[in-house]
Amino acid sequence: MKSPILFLLLFLSIQFCVLAQEQVQRWDRFEITLAGPQNGNPFTDITLAAEFTLGTEKIRVNGFYDGGGSFKIRFMPQKTGQWKYKTISNSKVLNAKTGSFTCIEPQEGNHGPVQVADTYHFKYADGKRYYPFGTTLYAWTHQPQQLEEITLKTLENAPFNKVRMCVFPKYYSNVENEPEFYPYVKTGETKDSKGKTKFTWDLSRFDPDFFKHLEKRIDDLKTIGIEADIIIFHPYDKGHWGFDSLGKENDLRYIQYLTARLSSFRNVWWSMANEFDYIKTKPRDVWDTYTKAVVAADPYKHLCSIHNGSVYYDNWKPEFTHVSIQNGSTVEDFGRATLLRDVFFRPMIYDEVCYEGDLPQRWGHLSGEEMTAAFWHGVIAGTYVTHGETYKNAGDTIFWAKGGRLIGSSPARIGFLRKILEAAPGPLELADPWKDHQTATADSSYYLVYFGKEIKSEWTFNLPKKAGPRANRKFAVELIDTWNMAITKLPDIFETAEPTDYRIFDKNHKSIRLPARPYLALRIVEVKM
Repeated sequence: MKSPILFLLLFLSIQFCVLAQEQVQRWDRFEITLAGPQNGNPFTDITLAAEFTLGTEKIRVNGFYDGGGSFKIRFMPQKTGQWKYKTISNSKVLNAKTGSFTCIEPQEGNHGPVQVADTYHFKYADGKRYYPFGTTLYAWTHQPQQLEEITLKTLENAPFNKVRMCVFPKYYSNVENEPEFYPYVKTGETKDSKGKTKFTWDLSRFDPDFFKHLEKRIDDLKTIGIEADIIIFHPYDKGHWGFDSLGKENDLRYIQYLTARLSSFRNVWWSMANEFDYIKTKPRDVWDTYTKAVVAADPYKHLCSIHNGSVYYDNWKPEFTHVSIQNGSTVEDFGRATLLRDVFFRPMIYDEVCYEGDLPQRWGHLSGEEMTAAFWHGVIAGTYVTHGETYKNAGDTIFWAKGGRLIGSSPARIGFLRKILEAAPGPLELADPWKDHQTATADSSYYLVYFGKEIKSEWTFNLPKKAGPRANRKFAVELIDTWNMAITKLPDIFETAEPTDYRIFDKNHKSIRLPARPYLALRIVEVKM
């Protein structure tokens, strides 16, 4: 016969199991695991949250059912110190459980979540500048494990620090495979008269294995310094699974579950939808409801946007932190990228400007030169651009959809631009957005001039008067070959004269000889002599 003490310990280990770290870095994840009831439907019958306190600060966080009788609550501390918590639940077994942990200073590489800075740009929470250089991998987490690992290895050696990725699997041209995991418990699978598989789901029960796999991949991205731009809804289903037409009640339940699981991941961004206006099962006005539900459930206020197809959404609404735009024409030439930025007064990311590749569709066959130039046009205008690659690859994969290996010519050039931008003293803005769409500035000591496709044999040193340097300041110039990824320091030192009309020239009107080829730029930096 078991002793009463032994029985009590066994009972407590089953009924109340808290697996939590005693110390957690700032912006890392603290997790509470509780054993709870499995009868009925724990996804819908049980409510669970916790209130975390540090001095007078109180933060309420939603919990979730993780299957197998396990309930979890996750918290991302944003301040150091001794945090205390108390659970809140309609289950007596889960209610009023208390504990504490210590939040310590972050270690190297942990800069916190990305936030908006200076109206049009971004910083990590610790103040370090963040310049988004993204790529597109819509369905990469719905592929065989070997392919997912190849994708991660590719990303580890690629220049990108943001990935656009879908939660739900994608059933679309070039990506019609069945994933290993589904977000809901499958209740049936039949074939129609044409041999097409039809699925039925219990939409009141999520499959935790699906979300655990997604979480692992988000953490994998975090390890290599990549932000996960999570696409919550998309139209690429075609009735195959029905995840694009769950109905409002099920959509909101899914949002509640997703945000409870993912809000504590510091590298998560929320993208309400990809091509929201192509999801015909959801009227336009429901997106306000869904966006507010996401923002209300996320106590850390991660970045949030909504991506368009043909029609822009109301991106100035307060729930949106930045603008995610599909429009290739905005970065085909100079001066266009800044126009939408001036409409929405938000950081502008042109997340779909067509893709480098060889697909027959017009959106899938940019050349490497065109993709690279799109990035330069965006950056010069004080905006940002997202890459995608649509070449057929080994194993019949396309990076934009399934992942795999990159074979295009633009990623290396995009990485070259990223290094140039990160070496600047700050984010770029057009120096004179009214008239000069080729000259960007970080401040009056730093300029970047991009010539694009234009071939010039000579360039007379000149800068915009607007926000320009005073007279008698000296500048060195470097010639940047953006395609061949070469930087050449020029021997001359230029000295500014008093402005003439709207321009500032060298006092001796000195010029620079340029090689007769396109895609050149100049980096102009003040020197102290």
